[in-house]
Amino acid sequence: MSKVFVNIALSLDGYMAPEDMTLEHWHTPERWAPKWGALMSWLISQQVFRDKLGFGPGGETGAVNDLVRHTMERTGANIMGKRMFEQGEISWPEEAPFHTPVYVLTRETRAPWARPGGTTFHFINDGPERALELARAAAGARDIRISGGADVIQQYLNLGVVDELEIALAPVLFGNGRRLFERLQMPGPQFRIDSVLAGPAATHLRYVRK
Repeated sequence: MSKVFVNIALSLDGYMAPEDMTLEHWHTPERWAPKWGALMSWLISQQVFRDKLGFGPGGETGAVNDLVRHTMERTGANIMGKRMFEQGEISWPEEAPFHTPVYVLTRETRAPWARPGGTTFHFINDGPERALELARAAAGARDIRISGGADVIQQYLNLGVVDELEIALAPVLFGNGRRLFERLQMPGPQFRIDSVLAGPAATHLRYVRK
């Protein structure tokens, strides 16, 4: 059966995104881009990621690059929230970087939006359970990635359906922003450490459900 997993980067003080990384401040990147760049520098430098987004030749190879490749290959469908989609809609290239069906949790009614390269965004008004049902059907034998943001990840943790957490812990401090682990119902799901990979710009932690 397909696994449901979270794969994200996290600051040392527990934030997924800096406070000013919002649509309101999107065109003043000096307010948030330095923090975001520091958080994601480990990923941007990987060869497989650069190839996927058409950044040109070069990039790092090795264990972290293999980890990124595995995440891409295992993913058969993505789920995200409206905020993440809206930010991506104005910043992703025409060939969006998912290459799978993407299910967007929203109250907006909108027809599916197909992009070159196999990405189609589906807008789901019926809640996280319905989005997961559709994602499972689309993914087949592959896995479902809960892409973000923090609120969406919290919803799926509270539903008790997350099988794995993959966290790239970057050595940066935000001080404020959107925390990953808030508004969780107790007792929450229990995880065990599966693997730890020390990279030059992040520590890659993998937890699996007990």
